[in-house]
Amino acid sequence: MRKKISNSNPLVQHVQAHSSIYLFIITLFLMGVIFGAIVVNSLSFAQKEDLYFYLSKFFSEMEDGRMTSSEELFRQSFLHNVKYLGLMWILGISIIGLPLIFVLLFMKGVVVGFSVGFLVNQMEWSGFLLSFVSVLPQNIIIIPAFIFIGAVSASFSLTLIRKIFMKHGPSIQFQMIPFLSRYVIFLVLAIGIVTIASSIEAYLSPYLMKTVISNFK
Repeated sequence: MRKKISNSNPLVQHVQAHSSIYLFIITLFLMGVIFGAIVVNSLSFAQKEDLYFYLSKFFSEMEDGRMTSSEELFRQSFLHNVKYLGLMWILGISIIGLPLIFVLLFMKGVVVGFSVGFLVNQMEWSGFLLSFVSVLPQNIIIIPAFIFIGAVSASFSLTLIRKIFMKHGPSIQFQMIPFLSRYVIFLVLAIGIVTIASSIEAYLSPYLMKTVISNFK
């Protein structure tokens, strides 16, 4: 049964065929998370105070209902994530952008690690709870999408490099159309996942954050 599923599902086939790339990217992302958490401890007291001031201001605005509307939050989140995914996708086609794909994934990990690390560092258990409701809900969906597109883009770029330097001749052009079609389909799939994540970030996370913040008082 498992063999049948893996043989018929192109997504499963892709993951199995590029498992080493996925392992490398996941490791790189986790290193970014760890690095981001370490960076928090390297900040000076003044820098932490400045950041915490803006964070407190954000909490006050949320409690007073002066936050951006959910529709605007959704639009901002969706556009930001789609641009990030699209950039990695384009870098995969460009071939020379392959190292930048890994840099972008590492930086994404740094942002997540820094966000959680700063909240925990400044607010301890309250910060951990706040990060659980503000960072985790959307990122538990967004991160797999970023890892997926990162692996797809890297494998696409590596395959192009192999085809160009091995000089397979006219057969490259024949195989290029289905090859590129799958690449486009994978991007559309990732955008669909990001749409769900942006909806959670815009409509669910603010409500959860407001509930948690009100319990701090």
